[in-house]
Amino acid sequence: MKHRIKPVILSGGAGSRLWPLSRSKYPKQFLPILGEKSLFVQTLERVAEPYGFDKAMVVANEHHRFIVNEQAVKADAELDALVLEPVGRNTAPAFAVAALKAAETDPDQLLLFLPSDHVILDVPGFHKAVAVAADAASSERLCCFGMTPTRPDTGYGYIASGEPLEGTRGAFHIEGFREKPDTETAQGYLDSGGYSWNSGMFLMKASTLLAEFERLQPDMLSACRRALESVEKDLNFLRMDEAVFSQVPADSVDYAIMEKTTQAAVVPAEFGWSDVGSFSALADVQEADGSGNVTIGDTVIQDSKNCFISSDGKLVALLGVEDLVVVSTDDAVLVASKDRDQDIKKIVDHLKASNRIEIDFHTTVYRPWGNYRGVAEGERYQVKEIEVYPGKRLSLQKHHHRAEHWVIVAGSAIVTRDDEELLLSENESVYLPLGAVHRLTNPGKINLKLIEVQSGSYLGEDDIVRLEDDFNREKDK
Repeated sequence: MKHRIKPVILSGGAGSRLWPLSRSKYPKQFLPILGEKSLFVQTLERVAEPYGFDKAMVVANEHHRFIVNEQAVKADAELDALVLEPVGRNTAPAFAVAALKAAETDPDQLLLFLPSDHVILDVPGFHKAVAVAADAASSERLCCFGMTPTRPDTGYGYIASGEPLEGTRGAFHIEGFREKPDTETAQGYLDSGGYSWNSGMFLMKASTLLAEFERLQPDMLSACRRALESVEKDLNFLRMDEAVFSQVPADSVDYAIMEKTTQAAVVPAEFGWSDVGSFSALADVQEADGSGNVTIGDTVIQDSKNCFISSDGKLVALLGVEDLVVVSTDDAVLVASKDRDQDIKKIVDHLKASNRIEIDFHTTVYRPWGNYRGVAEGERYQVKEIEVYPGKRLSLQKHHHRAEHWVIVAGSAIVTRDDEELLLSENESVYLPLGAVHRLTNPGKINLKLIEVQSGSYLGEDDIVRLEDDFNREKDK
């Protein structure tokens, strides 16, 4: 890269339009939706240091902090900073906080803002567009990336390109932003040319962005300064105080800055981009069969056309249907008309109003030490499969309402039980009576797997009294 560019990865979304694949506590950016690597890992990899980028900053929902760390390791990426948002305030405050943080070291640092849940198939083409945008941003422009539209999509905002930008070939002034149009208007944009989809990716100097915040959104910028001043260092996390950050006005960077500034520019580009904002968009970036069907997992299709089918285990069979989305997970099945997949969020809103756990968690729940999955549940008992990563250990804890039995299935475990320390191998077990102070450690080099049987009058996850914790989770509310 000709310019020094710091990637800022934005990872605050819940991916509700991809429910039930995506859940709020483990959303789509962390899932291997395309291939074996998650979208988050792929995002970090295409702005890695070997390509000439600086170390990335991540702005993330605090509930996802351990997942971000784990996936950064998978991407072999050392993060420059991991800033945690205690509540969602849309994209404008995230941009302001990131720019303020970067400006502490270099006020003129070029910042490449990237959502963590996008697909980019042509990475060299992406790097070429970034180089063009960096030239524009070096000339005090707030540069966005416009994707050349391939269809009259009503789910995207559009950017109308103006005159070419002086001195930067491939960049243009912005004539205006257009809200998500109806189909007829979108078709008009395609027919006339000169319009791009607003990708939500941006490149700009920290100083240029902050000057525009000072001019256009001074109250928001002041509130973001106060939030950054409230930061508490916790492991490698920068945690902003919830009460302070909650006072920051919520708005998107498009409304707050880009649609008001006179310094906006756009780089129209094609590099196999998708925001994977719906199942239809997910289908578009995967190979379909001769009838237009895209399938993931164990499926059988007869006399059906233009369907998207995903199964994470159970056989899903379709007969004589068209234009459907069918998604089957351990605990939920979604069937939707393909032309209504933008409305899946309405299902999620209904589930939220009903306090359904299915909006938050998969049956596999991820923790900083590993994961667990519910296997069976009944009156006064439940059974879980637990997996602990090498070298990790659970908190030193006790329970007021339940006892536990652990049976080691694979690997080895060190079990602390009150004043005892036990080394267990495959097919060995231990009993932890109600009130016992205990801890589970994986001392080995492979994942530790065990079956946990809980019994007692109350089996909720909030019946955990943490006495010591490697991950400082006593700070969690």
